[in-house]
Order: sequence, then C-alpha cells, then structure tokens
Amino acid sequence: MQVQHFGGATFSFALDGQRLTTQFQRVFSIMMDGDWHTLSDLAEASGGSEAGVSARLRDFRKERFGGHTVERMRGASGLWFYRLVARKVAA
Repeated sequence: MQVQHFGGATFSFALDGQRLTTQFQRVFSIMMDGDWHTLSDLAEASGGSEAGVSARLRDFRKERFGGHTVERMRGASGLWFYRLVARKVAA
C-alpha cells in the first residue's frame, strides 16, 4: 500500500511523508483484524501517539485514503473503541 495523499499548510513530504505513511500502514494493518481497539492500544501496538493514531483513523474515512468505515463504540467507563470496516475495491 502506497500512501501519497497527505497534505495541509504545514505538511512537508520531505519531513513528514515517510513517518506518516509508515504510521498509516501500521495502524491500518492492526485495524484489519476487525476487532475493537482503543486509541491507547493502537498507539502502543503501532509505536505512535494517541493523537497520531486518531488522525490516521480520520484519514481512513477520507475518500483519498480509501473511504473506509471506522465504527466507534463508547464503553461503559466512557472509553471509546474503534473498529475498521475496510471498503472493498472492485477488481
């Protein structure tokens, strides 16, 4: 999976491209299991921060990153859980 769609006023491909692409791929790979995950669990498993993981979950929903569905569920303690439903790509 090659991701080249990051952008924004402060984005520099030279400074941020590889780091964000690697983080995107790690989080996506973890989320492909179809299980529910907390931001903390994803951050620990991917080696990223909770803020970074949260940003990648938002990216997954964007059309340019696949337009996937990221479901969320509030646990009894108020902790949020997230699950990826990957969009099927027509062959």
